Amino acid sequence: GRDFPFDDCGRSFTCLPMENPDSKAEALVCNIDVLLHTMTYKLGPGCTPGVWVCSTDMILTIPSYPDICWEGFSGVKVVSVPGTVSYARNHGVYLIDEEGYVSDIIYKGTEERIKECALQDGRVPLVSGIVFFSWETAEKLLATHVTPPLDSCTYMGLDSGTRPVQLSIFFDILLCMARHTREDVFVNRASRVLQSHDITKPTRADSSDMAVMRSARAVLWQELRGIPISVAYVADGCYDYMTLSADDHIRNLTRRGSVSSCLMARHIVHSELTHHDMLNEDCSVINSLLDGEIRIEPNSVVQHCHLQGSIHVSSGCLLSGVDLMSSAALCQYQLHDVIVQGHHIRLRDLKLKIFSITGRQDDLQVPCANDSSTFLNIPWAEFFGRTGIKKEAVWGPGILEDDQCLLNAQLFPVFHVTEPIGMEDVLWFLRAGRGQFLMKWQSAWRLSIREILSCLDQQAELAWRQQLFLSQAQRKVKSTLLAHKDNSLWPLIRAAVCEGNEQQILNTLDGVATATEDMGVAARTLACVADVLGCMAGGQGGLRSGPAANPAWTDAFQLLEKGDVVLGVKRLREERDKWLTRPDFLVRAARHYEGAEQILIRRAVTSAREFISMEQVELPPMNHWVVAECPARIDISGGWSDTPPITYEHGGAVLDIAVLVDKRKPIGAKVRRIAEAKLHLVLNSGGREQKMAMEIVCHSLEDLQDYSQPRAPGALLKAAFICTEIIQYPSQTSLQDQLMARFDGGFELHTWSSLPHGSGLGTSSILAGAVMAALTTAAGKSCDTSSLIHAVLHLEQMLTTGGGWQDQVGGLVPGIKIGRSEPQLPLRVDVERITVTEEFVKTLNDHLLLVYTGKTRLARNLLQDVLRNWYARLPSIVENVDALVRNTEECAQAFIKVCLDCLHKGDVHKEAWD
Repeated sequence: GRDFPFDDCGRSFTCLPMENPDSKAEALVCNIDVLLHTMTYKLGPGCTPGVWVCSTDMILTIPSYPDICWEGFSGVKVVSVPGTVSYARNHGVYLIDEEGYVSDIIYKGTEERIKECALQDGRVPLVSGIVFFSWETAEKLLATHVTPPLDSCTYMGLDSGTRPVQLSIFFDILLCMARHTREDVFVNRASRVLQSHDITKPTRADSSDMAVMRSARAVLWQELRGIPISVAYVADGCYDYMTLSADDHIRNLTRRGSVSSCLMARHIVHSELTHHDMLNEDCSVINSLLDGEIRIEPNSVVQHCHLQGSIHVSSGCLLSGVDLMSSAALCQYQLHDVIVQGHHIRLRDLKLKIFSITGRQDDLQVPCANDSSTFLNIPWAEFFGRTGIKKEAVWGPGILEDDQCLLNAQLFPVFHVTEPIGMEDVLWFLRAGRGQFLMKWQSAWRLSIREILSCLDQQAELAWRQQLFLSQAQRKVKSTLLAHKDNSLWPLIRAAVCEGNEQQILNTLDGVATATEDMGVAARTLACVADVLGCMAGGQGGLRSGPAANPAWTDAFQLLEKGDVVLGVKRLREERDKWLTRPDFLVRAARHYEGAEQILIRRAVTSAREFISMEQVELPPMNHWVVAECPARIDISGGWSDTPPITYEHGGAVLDIAVLVDKRKPIGAKVRRIAEAKLHLVLNSGGREQKMAMEIVCHSLEDLQDYSQPRAPGALLKAAFICTEIIQYPSQTSLQDQLMARFDGGFELHTWSSLPHGSGLGTSSILAGAVMAALTTAAGKSCDTSSLIHAVLHLEQMLTTGGGWQDQVGGLVPGIKIGRSEPQLPLRVDVERITVTEEFVKTLNDHLLLVYTGKTRLARNLLQDVLRNWYARLPSIVENVDALVRNTEECAQAFIKVCLDCLHKGDVHKEAWD
């Protein structure tokens, strides 16, 4: 498109203060993104076959989904939005007849002529720059490209040596179809319409050029005349042409208004700041890094900048492309109503970074001799007097006085023989005083705005923006993890991988994992590394879920188990570098990073040991059975919010009810001391009286070494002996010596459960609680229920099953209760019992029915996917966890009010199940 003085990538790629929260990969939102979204989802649906044409010289806002009629359509359909008569004075407007067809297209018409186009509400239908050609019309138009002189509009004509012909889609192609257009007036127009936003140097047309244009229009008239132009008028649409006015551009970038739920306006987008409170809500910051006390007042824009220090940007400013080294010069100035831009230019093989400065109120095209012409918002004469610059030095003798304007004023230094050029070489224009800056300016090679735009190195500019985006992304990753934010890093990870910047993100994650002392943060960071590796695999290499016990990773895992996170992460990185060559290697590496993450989760949850308190009491007699029986539990609301890491990162709340099954407590354990120095374990597969049992005898510590393998026979019981510290493992003292020294013998432990495996009633955790309750008593120890709840948490981490706390809360605390955990480490679970009447309990029992489907539900099989989604902080799962906790509190209030109807009337129970 045409050059645009306020964005070096042009109007199409002007970045807007918007974000797409639903985007799979995080990216800047450009004007063309908004237009494509509008065309695809709001204007395009339902259209007949054909070709859409859309200008990118404007910002178009379509809040609604307009109902455009396509029934019986043929010809051309133009999209129009309303505007005021005063606005239309500088733009195009359609004259629509009673049948809804375009009669004329008026550009910069008189007020009287524009009023003729007014609709019933007094507004006029603006030319919005969007046109749809039916397939028949598109074929007719395309067929003209081989007809002289229209072939000169294409590369075929240019390659044939003809002079190029430039036609306007609106004032040439569409105008010939307008019903009121006369052939003689249309064909004999002297030249093309030169629009005010075209800043290319105008050329004077000679008689041959005019003859070619007349011939081109005659062909268009012959081929296209008679094709109807209908109008799709979008009453709530808004059209803002991207003019050469800095004031208009700043207004466009600070106006708030979301295009849709997918494109949301924000005043800070893709930027990282150290002092958010110093930014006014009516400013915009886009793709920038702001380090230090940087104050930005309303109606100012900072884009693609890295600023540092104490900087004050007053209202009406636009800062673009300012790098870190250059930003130091801004600390000396209080900017107000100025446009400061850094430009990447290329002069043959020489690549340079230069700066320009203009005023918000400056008109680039008004001749200097005009009284209204300004530079930096002051008359030229005042500028010359303040700086000592001579008019003759700004415009050479080859530029006529009537053509002398800001656009072609050679004000901006590009190159100096002995000194580097920097931002100070244009900022000094703002101050009174001359001295060394004037002398340097006079001896420097300078360019005008028009010349700068013709030398732009857009590849370098895009690389700068990409570098800034990556830098802010790395900071966002770091701040999100260290500050425990619920932002999803998945879009950033995908963006980094797509751009080939995965190594920089991996380095950032490694740095966070080694710098933090918070095991929860370190675990989430390793999960993010796994996500990066999975994304690098590109959907190939197999399933993410799978084994993670390759011996190559053992050294790193052992270091993490010992708590040496810094060295462990270093070993992980060293091993990871060997697995980056193939998709299957990447997926396997991701699995092992998830295995490392599980180790750190276990260490984080193990912090719950702080809340385990046991006292020594008298040992019960030898062969005296200690029995512990527990009910099952049903989860009313909040399940999964108790699962680590969700429970200590978000905070959890679960409402449980302890229930009997067939009027009996279905889960239990009994233990007694025996004379033999051994551990005799009996696992009953059915109820307490069932005869089918598995017996395991442990004579040595080696028999306990599989305690952390959940599928190993008796693993839970072995882990319970270690967790309650009855047995020290590992230890230099043998098992028999430990038992004889402390207990004068061993233990016989029986467990049972009459519930099917995987029933979803909390069997394993409740059984662990029953086992430890019986063991502690049999070993001469005493602990309260709270300690037992936290001890089960610790036990399940030893087992590597990674369970939460709701099951033991539900089965170890009687009745109805709500358990809660705060988003913090060490992990602490608090339980509030809910007292209800006997009548309410009877009513509740009358509403309970247990149905066994025969389908098992193993929490371990579900856990990995849940944790992966949680660590990714997908908005859907964050919202779901928020709703779980909120709904649990509402359910608890319903029980406190002793009101079953409240559960149904408020749909809180239904919401919990949904």
